[in-house]
Amino acid sequence: MNPLFSLASKVALITGSSRGIGLGMAKGMAEAGATVILNGSDANTLAAPVAALRAAGHSADSVAFDVTDIPAMQAAIRDVAGRHGRLDILVANAGTHGAAPLGQWTEEAWDRVQDINLKGVFFAAQEAALLMMGQKSGCIILTGSMTGTRGRPTIHGYAASKAGVGALARTLASELGPHGITVNALAPGYIVTELNAPLRQDTAFVERMTNRIPLRRWGQPEDLAGIAIFLASPAGSYITGQELYIDGGLATAL
Repeated sequence: MNPLFSLASKVALITGSSRGIGLGMAKGMAEAGATVILNGSDANTLAAPVAALRAAGHSADSVAFDVTDIPAMQAAIRDVAGRHGRLDILVANAGTHGAAPLGQWTEEAWDRVQDINLKGVFFAAQEAALLMMGQKSGCIILTGSMTGTRGRPTIHGYAASKAGVGALARTLASELGPHGITVNALAPGYIVTELNAPLRQDTAFVERMTNRIPLRRWGQPEDLAGIAIFLASPAGSYITGQELYIDGGLATAL
């Protein structure tokens, strides 16, 4: 492997990685040589993907915590660094969706989306950054969404939370750069995951979106692996504060 893209000796924690985009990025980082720590709120969902990674010859571990339980998450991140000697990469990926016509959004639904997608992301990044500052190096990747800068009806809370993730990447990058830590956000477009399975039941919507995407297909979780590896590797060491679209060109299409 070209050393520019190697993650050998790196320890990477990926939140929300029992499946979907998070697992796709974790697999890619493991193949690039990192020790990957999978996370989910239910430990039972982590056993199979960890076993599969180990069976393929990769170094993998797991830690269960709910990103809305901030003290438990902070303790778990410190525990990961203690068990593995360091924490080089955090992918703050855990997220949820929410959609409802404007008049049907409730305070409870709004708060749930913000707590997972924005508050959880910030405090995970905070804890990881404090550890990385002691190492004088590190990489933090936040999972946003192209909907953070593009309008679509009914997803008010979701879009607002993802817009916040892009802003966090910029503010964190500005503060953490002097400590040798890069921070960037990924903005996926339409990726096939369990989370959007209900949306994909609307065949007319799927066809309409597919026809608007210049590459004429929805993405797969593995399509985010390469950019995550790039940002966390020496090849991406001079990139920080950016929000990168992985959307098959949808954001550029008229």
